[in-house]
Amino acid sequence: MAKSVRIALEADRPYAEAAALVVRVRAGELFSHAGRVLDMSDIEAVHDMRVTTRRLRAALEIFEPCFPPKRFKPVLRDVKRLADALGERRDPDVRIEQLTALAKDLGVRDHDGVRTLIDTLRIEQAVGNARLAAALDDARDSNLAGRLLALSEQAR
Repeated sequence: MAKSVRIALEADRPYAEAAALVVRVRAGELFSHAGRVLDMSDIEAVHDMRVTTRRLRAALEIFEPCFPPKRFKPVLRDVKRLADALGERRDPDVRIEQLTALAKDLGVRDHDGVRTLIDTLRIEQAVGNARLAAALDDARDSNLAGRLLALSEQAR
């Protein structure tokens, strides 16, 4: 599982400062996974980035009152889109892993059927990977990382 950076928040820290710090840290974590996530042989990278998007989304939603709505809504929408693309890619990964484990417990007679299912899932995995690549391109082209940092600086 993706380990998150521990963020020390003191009880007397203003809410807006906490918002800025948490969003800045979680945004940095998110994009630290982008370089490995399209490697279909490393399914944990997708899992790690997906977990990180959940953490970032939760932070954004918790601290929503601190951010200007006109800037907040598009950023949250784009984080959700990226999370959806990660989920679409991750789902076949999980099912392939489960079927591979199941095949070990089945008789030889059933291996062809399981292999056929896995082959179908590999196609879904490739389609999900292409959509994830497009979502990452969109995030880069729209400067999502920069917009998240700018949002954190606008916390009030």
